[in-house]
Amino acid sequence: MTHTPPPDAPAAMSLRGLSKRFGSTVAVAGIDLDIPTHSFYGVVGPNGAGKTTTLSMATGLLEPDSGSAFIHGVDMWREPARAKPLVGVLPDGLHTFDRLTGGELISYAGLMRGLDKATVRTRRDDLLAALDLDSAGSTLVTDFSAGMTKKIALACALVHAPRVLILDEPFEAVDPVSAGAIRRILKEFVASGGTVVMSSHVMALVERLCDHVAVVGGGRILAEGTIEEVSDGRDLEQRFVELVGDVSDQRDLSWLRQS
Repeated sequence: MTHTPPPDAPAAMSLRGLSKRFGSTVAVAGIDLDIPTHSFYGVVGPNGAGKTTTLSMATGLLEPDSGSAFIHGVDMWREPARAKPLVGVLPDGLHTFDRLTGGELISYAGLMRGLDKATVRTRRDDLLAALDLDSAGSTLVTDFSAGMTKKIALACALVHAPRVLILDEPFEAVDPVSAGAIRRILKEFVASGGTVVMSSHVMALVERLCDHVAVVGGGRILAEGTIEEVSDGRDLEQRFVELVGDVSDQRDLSWLRQS
């Protein structure tokens, strides 16, 4: 079944009836969500909630069983050639061409997006400097640390200046100094009119950066809106646990005590 985006001004990203099943497991159960333009949007949920599957379908990386995903009103699966240039994607567990240097990988990403060589060179050098990756420009990606790999992947997502950035756990394994640089870049991107959609397990980070949030559980949206609306006057982590449920089996681990 094909869905249509809202008739008014399109959101940065609209999901309509998005669903995915792996065998007998329902990973995403008909999600509807509108992400406003110029927002810093957090997507949070426990492991296995369906966050990564949802973002993968929204960005053209995983075909949905049903439903539609729109980027600024353009159907990702019916018009991918129009939709994909609007998006920069940092997937979780990214597999990349690790026999290229950092600089070569950014250049490759830019050329694949149709940029001319001169523009690619300028943007590559700017991104390497902004993300403190100058020395990584001539180092093979296979020799990168986990944090450096995450940063170079972010540079690849940014090089074509997309309108929407979709980032799956962008701060995982990133050191505090680099995390500060990334936060500055993302805030400036949103301030200039872009939209960031970020999944994370760290509630404090989401509260600090995001103005909107969606809580996902069991492949469904449990709550969504501004941070204040979803928190409902409480700490976001407290509200999150209330929505998704605490660990049910609180076993007595007294045998772990050392005295």
